[in-house]
Amino acid sequence: MSDEKQFADGLIAKHPGDNAPDFVKAKLSFKLDEFKQWVGNIEKSEQGIEWLNVEVKESKGGKWYAERVIWKPQEQNASAPSFQQKVAKASQDVPW
Repeated sequence: MSDEKQFADGLIAKHPGDNAPDFVKAKLSFKLDEFKQWVGNIEKSEQGIEWLNVEVKESKGGKWYAERVIWKPQEQNASAPSFQQKVAKASQDVPW
């Protein structure tokens, strides 16, 4: 997988406007045919994908845009104990 930025095709992020209430943080518009094609291409190239994460960002010029966040799990060190091993060890240390 490439480390280059992936912008969400068919997804436009905009500032909510000065008259919007404080709890409205952004406006998102989906051009469905472009967005579906973009998601379909991701599904084809990345088998088993369950989540598609996108961040709304602001360019240096002030324009908002949507960029895909590609999360990769960190490889676990084989010598490092797993969460279950840590829990089992902690339960053995309990005095009661």
